[in-house]
Amino acid sequence: MSEKETQKNQPSDPATKLDEELRNPPKPQTGTRVDQDKLRSEANQRAKKRPLMTKIIEKFKGEKKPYRELIINSEPLEIRVGSLVDGILDKFDIERRHSAQRIVGGIFKGRIKNLDPGLKAAFVDIGMPKNAFLHYWDIQPQEADSSIEVVRVNSSSKKKKQAKVPLKDIPKHYPIGTEIVIQITKGPIGTKGPRSTTNLSIPGRFIVLVPNSDQCGISRKIEDNKERARLKKIIRDLTIPEGMGIIVRTAGEGKKARYFVRDLHILLQTWEKIQTKMDSARAPACLYKEPDLAERTVRDFLTEDIDRVLIDNAEDHERISETVAQISKRSTSKIQLYQDSIPIFERYNIEKQIEQTFQRQVPLPSGGAIVIEETEALIAIDVNTGSHKNKGNENDTIFQVNCEAAEEVARQIRLRNIGGLIIIDFIDMKQRRHRNAILSRMRDAMAPDKAKTHILPISPLGIMQMTRQRMQESVSSGLYTDCPYCRGKGIVKSGTTVSVELQRKLSGIIRRARNRTPDLEKPIKLRILVNPSIIDRLREEDADLLISLEKDYNAQLTFRADPNFHVENYRVIDVETGAAYG
Repeated sequence: MSEKETQKNQPSDPATKLDEELRNPPKPQTGTRVDQDKLRSEANQRAKKRPLMTKIIEKFKGEKKPYRELIINSEPLEIRVGSLVDGILDKFDIERRHSAQRIVGGIFKGRIKNLDPGLKAAFVDIGMPKNAFLHYWDIQPQEADSSIEVVRVNSSSKKKKQAKVPLKDIPKHYPIGTEIVIQITKGPIGTKGPRSTTNLSIPGRFIVLVPNSDQCGISRKIEDNKERARLKKIIRDLTIPEGMGIIVRTAGEGKKARYFVRDLHILLQTWEKIQTKMDSARAPACLYKEPDLAERTVRDFLTEDIDRVLIDNAEDHERISETVAQISKRSTSKIQLYQDSIPIFERYNIEKQIEQTFQRQVPLPSGGAIVIEETEALIAIDVNTGSHKNKGNENDTIFQVNCEAAEEVARQIRLRNIGGLIIIDFIDMKQRRHRNAILSRMRDAMAPDKAKTHILPISPLGIMQMTRQRMQESVSSGLYTDCPYCRGKGIVKSGTTVSVELQRKLSGIIRRARNRTPDLEKPIKLRILVNPSIIDRLREEDADLLISLEKDYNAQLTFRADPNFHVENYRVIDVETGAAYG
């Protein structure tokens, strides 16, 4: 064996190898699907530890409900919440402790800084880096919401109903410098500031308090007529301060009247605190801020359907337990402190499931895959059969892949918190009943989503269009930033392209220089600074072309590699004058 081959087979220096690995980008992760049967099996084992009474009620009703858990990972810089349904991650939220998104739902006393008649909007200084966007329509008293059935008008004899101001007169009634109380409805996205409204609402567990509206109603999502009649009676019997309104949330379905009384009492206490700050604070000031992700999630999800809430931080566990005790003392038994040495998200296989949340390709159970591309204008999702295990009838195979894809697409949309226009390219199905079945399955899969969605039937091209309410940035946009090297393009020019551009540039510079210096005996001296990857190509594959250029114009080209140069950048310097080109 030769000496060179011996050196080649010897292991390289570990330190050198480590340096090389750190210099290169991380290797792309492959989408390995987590065994969902194993996750369900583990969840079933945990479900056996539920209270005996819960098991008896379930058996008496004759229906087996899925085992639902909230797993909360509370760290100094961020909070992560995973919602598990039979051990499978169904929803994932993440919030940085000092994130700008925390202002959503917050109530601020601000000052109008600018009015834009073209946009019909005011920009309100609320003490944040970006002014809040307030449309003229959102300054007006809110019209009756079509999604709410009004049951009772709780008008006040003392309080005069706010009259509507024509949009054209808004600037007169709210000139620059006016102090105004607003609530943030949508967080800042990209370069846009937060969106706001003057129609305030404070959400509770079962009801929403609307302090500036006298309308009391029920969400139309509660469809059972008997239940609606029962809730209407509860609303009429509630003692609500004059001039205020409430809305019964879907979580209130089937709940006893005392729950609504307790919820209303807590919300009125919150409103009193807000009013006290409103009178004393100087604009800009924060009057009310929504609870952090952990407390907010427990408030929204802690219904009878949640079997357990597990949190790994003792302080947050105590704080959340106290909050839940105000709402329902019986529910405090569901709040448990996780104390094992294994990180909580690893213990319940959430980390592995989250990995797929940021991958472009997500595998399906039987071998197919969906590919998700997030663009500025829309989200494109493509469905591929891949190495599908079912080798039977082609139409049945395609239908099965599309069924799996519909379920997984709905899950990924929730996990990634994708909003806006979404285009799903299902595999073409010849039979109309298959297309209708996929539409029905997709709508059922998206039904539990709290964000408003609108799904259209599959088009003749096999494309389904849908929209999902965008309340805040997607999970990936909050965790990732544009690549500083490619500026978010995702691509850079190839070595060949840069070499061609550089040679074209050199040819133009040399020709113009020769026109200024007719003396052919005097050489044109140029120094070229390029990225090392480009100089390798110039010295090897394109060397003959550069030598020919030097001979034709009596030029002397000197190349120097600079690793600090971007692969697309180069600099041509005239040695005599010091002039730089490029």
